[in-house]
Amino acid sequence: MSNNREHVIESILDLNSNNIWNVSPDEIVELWNQEMAEESFPPYEEKLLNIIRLAFEVVHYDNGNEREAAKYETNEEWATFPRCDIKKGVVAIRKRNISKLTDLSYENIKHITAATLLELISRNFGGGWESIPLSIRDIIESCFEISTTTLPASRLHIAGGSLERKLADGFEVLEVAKGTWVEAIFAKKKAPMTKLRMLMEPEYDEEGNRIHNDDEGADERDDSDDDDELDEEPQPSEDDDTFYSSYAPEADVKDDDDDDTAALSVLE
Repeated sequence: MSNNREHVIESILDLNSNNIWNVSPDEIVELWNQEMAEESFPPYEEKLLNIIRLAFEVVHYDNGNEREAAKYETNEEWATFPRCDIKKGVVAIRKRNISKLTDLSYENIKHITAATLLELISRNFGGGWESIPLSIRDIIESCFEISTTTLPASRLHIAGGSLERKLADGFEVLEVAKGTWVEAIFAKKKAPMTKLRMLMEPEYDEEGNRIHNDDEGADERDDSDDDDELDEEPQPSEDDDTFYSSYAPEADVKDDDDDDTAALSVLE
């Protein structure tokens, strides 16, 4: 079976959006028929067809119709395999051709070479880089480094010039004649992006004990100290005049007996 190159495809269930571009129609048919016999296969059928559609044209037809059957089963461009449900007919697939710039997408651009890209650009009615629609240029630049220079034809190939330096740096070049001048379009595949993963520190050690970070402990201690300070009411000192100045001096208080004696003297 397909030994891609990057990943071995032993089952139709191994197909994904990356490796589908490297599988031939005949390989898909063989893998599909092998897995279709398994009872667990039907739930995966629609998902697999969607993956296949990324790189292949997919057509459903009635193999009981002689005209349709002849169209797909006698044409070497197409490969066919049955659906799990007979009522859904038969599937015919054909590899999607990238024959013009408008065939490019953010998916398939990843799977062509710089040389193939420049060949597609050369078919663009002889125009240069600026003649390509902006949407297509965005797709190209998502996967390729692109640079251009326009010089007189006599200067483009001088020793040590930009053309020689770019070729030494791994770029492919397309020369587009513009009168006595030449536009050089340089293309090189971008290096794949490496995804960075954040490594979290373990919360527990091998024995199941929680790991205490020294900084966290310090923070907790600081917080607890602050809380204690807030809970404690300030205690005035004997020398603190501001505390006692907030209280007025007590008024003189007469005894109740003195009040009664004064009242009797008035009555007499």
